[in-house]
Amino acid sequence: MTIPPLVVPEGLELIAPVTGEESPNRTGSRFGFLATDLGILWDDGDGGVFVAFGDTYGEGWEGPGAGARSADHRRNVLARSRGGDLSAGLSLDDVIEDAPGHAAEILPADPRRRLESTVIPTAGIAVDGVQYIHYMSVKLWGVPGGWRTNYGGIAYSRDRGMTWHKDREAHWRNSLLGRHRFQMGAFTKDAGDPDWIYLFGTRNGRFGPVYLARVEPTRIAEPHRYRFWTGSGWHHWWRRARSVAPGPAGELSVAFHSGLGLWLMVHLEDKAGRIVLRAAREVTGPWSDGQTLVSGQDYPALYGGYLHPGALDGDQIYFTMSQWGPYNVYLMRAQLTVHS
Repeated sequence: MTIPPLVVPEGLELIAPVTGEESPNRTGSRFGFLATDLGILWDDGDGGVFVAFGDTYGEGWEGPGAGARSADHRRNVLARSRGGDLSAGLSLDDVIEDAPGHAAEILPADPRRRLESTVIPTAGIAVDGVQYIHYMSVKLWGVPGGWRTNYGGIAYSRDRGMTWHKDREAHWRNSLLGRHRFQMGAFTKDAGDPDWIYLFGTRNGRFGPVYLARVEPTRIAEPHRYRFWTGSGWHHWWRRARSVAPGPAGELSVAFHSGLGLWLMVHLEDKAGRIVLRAAREVTGPWSDGQTLVSGQDYPALYGGYLHPGALDGDQIYFTMSQWGPYNVYLMRAQLTVHS
């Protein structure tokens, strides 16, 4: 049996807040939001990085945690970073706006609250000039770390993120018991293998294992074209998918680290109160046991953990992390050591 590589993160640092009026980006005065979460990162294919956030609040937000919907609530917003020295922080250079100085909600929800509470991005990827977002349609919130989705879907933009389209057919409807395996996702690709886009997935909430699918780049917005990893091959039926990494897993991020020649996976282990790092030589695994990347003892009520695509070629990684109390996003850095 193949033994997975062991990549140990060390020397964790908080570089700077990404969001909030006290951050270098001053998102309150510049973009009209004081509090948000997630900070999902992907290469926009045009020399920059898109940064997608979840439920977002402006004037009237008081905290801790998410605010009242009367506090200028938007279910999601999208910013763009055009580069810069990450050791000084993650700059947000502009946002998709609905008015000058006000970040827009890019993926609206059904106005009937009983059908759809919110719409939250979970992953993004750019292919041939088209931007794609995997998002979850949240029906209702449950116990901490648990919620019920209507479906996981794919939205796309052909105008550099300015406008987004949610096709009615471009989603995986949740199963009756809430066990569909791709309600939350993580897109990734291998620069050396242009034939496939990979989508890692989990069930709704933060307690299930991790699954894997792949699709041709031109078919990302067509769920019926995805094929699911069964442990020995690829199958068209999602119920044949077998886990590639155990749970509990929430908020996935997966990328190929060219400097190490390894695949890296970051996700939350909610019950253990930590964000972990896994590694594999092949995208299908085997994946290593989760190594503590960030501990909740140091950063209470942490979640998220999204790898920055512009820092995957050296002996360190940068990633975003959220905290519930301040309800904002932070840029983190860790050194990596590979143990044979």
